[in-house]
Amino acid sequence: MDKNEMQKTENVFLQNVSEILESARKNAKTAVNLAMVYAYYEVGRMIVEEEQHGENRAAYGKKILQELSEYLTENFGKGFSVGNLKNIRQFYKVYSTDRIGETAFSQFENLPAVETGRKFYLSWSHYLKLMRIENIEERHFYEIESVKNDWSLSELKRQYDSSLYERLALSTNKENVYRLSVEGHNVETPKDAVKDPYVLEFLGLPELPEYSESELESRIIDHLQQFLLELGTGFAFIGRQVRFTFDEEHFIVDLVFYNRLLRCFVLFDLKIGELKHQDIGQMQMYVNYYDRKVKLEDENPTVGILLCKEKNNAVVEMTLPEDNSQIFASKYNTVLPSKEKLQKLLEEQLSDENGGEQA
Repeated sequence: MDKNEMQKTENVFLQNVSEILESARKNAKTAVNLAMVYAYYEVGRMIVEEEQHGENRAAYGKKILQELSEYLTENFGKGFSVGNLKNIRQFYKVYSTDRIGETAFSQFENLPAVETGRKFYLSWSHYLKLMRIENIEERHFYEIESVKNDWSLSELKRQYDSSLYERLALSTNKENVYRLSVEGHNVETPKDAVKDPYVLEFLGLPELPEYSESELESRIIDHLQQFLLELGTGFAFIGRQVRFTFDEEHFIVDLVFYNRLLRCFVLFDLKIGELKHQDIGQMQMYVNYYDRKVKLEDENPTVGILLCKEKNNAVVEMTLPEDNSQIFASKYNTVLPSKEKLQKLLEEQLSDENGGEQA
């Protein structure tokens, strides 16, 4: 074995050892965080039960929290202010009445369950955010997605602020809205993998008075990790400006991805203006080429997504075949949408499905 090979072998060894220790450190940190969440739930239960024993509950509760805060701070240090104890109490109140069915996560099958049967999978910081979501279905959706996708707290906040739940719910029916709260977002068909609109506030484009399609593409590549999170589960980046030649003409696909769950290529064409019927025809050609020349026999049909600033739904529907399942036109927003507006639209949609009765 020469010197270079020895060095290479040594580097692999060092990297493997490092990965084991990093994994152990992460698992230990996760275990500690989860242990504290369960402990806070139990402390919250004890606070609530103790408060219920007092004759004047409001005054007694205030006194209990103050005394407990002083005692815990003296014995355990920081982290037990009256404000934090109120959060712990609220945590118990919220999750002791959470009756939505549990989603099973195999990696957490050995976790204990509280008296209601539910388990906790995330850090205390995650639950501080989640328990402030009043809609129980929406709250459970974000909890499931945080676990499934290993969202950090900042990503959870970003997905909530971008109204992911409302955007997905608006694209489905009442029955599937409930499924979102029980199973999270499952990608089973091409339509499941498509959002409308996509929220791309992380690109920082509102600061520009105008921008080109190439600028939009460059910003997406610069923020590829955030864009993949916005796309959702299962997407892997293949390339940008991917060229192919057909009948001695050169064509370029702006962005090419592969979705592992759907087992198909997903092509993106970027449009900064209003979508034209010619754009749809061009995407149809791209999709046909990939289906006939690129995809393997055991892979599923290619999906094409036209990402545009504006679109006329009537033009899109008239251009595409009635049984379309491969080409989709979606708007993109460069600023966060109004959560209140989307919530109102969702309420109206569910009310319409109920024959005019409020869902």
